Amino acid sequence: MARRFFIGDIHGHYDGLRRLWDLMAPGADDQVYAVGDLIDRGPQSAQVVDFIRRYAHGCVRGNHEQLILDAFADGQLNLPTLQGWIYSGGQATLGSYVECPNVLDDHLAWIGQLPLYIDLGDIWLVHAGVNPVLPLAAQSSYEMCWIRETFHGSVTPFFADKLIITGHTITFTFPTVAPGQIVAGCGWLDIDTGVYHPRSGWLTAIDWDHQLAYQVNVFEELSRVCPLAEVTAQIDPSLVRRRPRTLAGAERLA
Repeated sequence: MARRFFIGDIHGHYDGLRRLWDLMAPGADDQVYAVGDLIDRGPQSAQVVDFIRRYAHGCVRGNHEQLILDAFADGQLNLPTLQGWIYSGGQATLGSYVECPNVLDDHLAWIGQLPLYIDLGDIWLVHAGVNPVLPLAAQSSYEMCWIRETFHGSVTPFFADKLIITGHTITFTFPTVAPGQIVAGCGWLDIDTGVYHPRSGWLTAIDWDHQLAYQVNVFEELSRVCPLAEVTAQIDPSLVRRRPRTLAGAERLA
């Protein structure tokens, strides 16, 4: 049976991505999708973009892809938005293009055409989530790339027949969730386990069709494959709405 893999936020950690890919060992009939935030913070964003572009079946736009697009709007550096991108990890991304500056324009063109979501029938892939009170046609790039508590605190699934898979919000910032765990809410699953964060280092992919989690740690020589249920924490929406701002701040601009 063919497998569908979904990879959480990579944030420039190319070596970790290659270790994860080797662990997954996707075959010719398998499909691999990424939830966005390929770039920033980690040291090898250019390499990550090139690899995902070549070998993944699809990728949605994350808030960090939106940040770089805003910083290079109309092919020129946009100074008012450049500072925000640099603060959010863009300096590391620029450094990854030092030896291949001509590739940047090509990558920007590819990033610019990334969809905000991918509908696979039973799975709906988006970076951050959706506003639960807006119809799908009214959702903007802001909701799909940036939303957090409004989406996670919803008590009703947005889709009756689809699971929403996201990244964007580091899972250990949810109450009672440990680093490396995946989080399940009302109709959604968050697989951003905080690869760049010193409290975690875990990069996660899931094989949804066989209910398996694949994980590598970029700070240690650790890897694991286990049933998805073993690393998934079910979150109470009321706890999301009440979570301390100090926790929410741990992944500000994540």
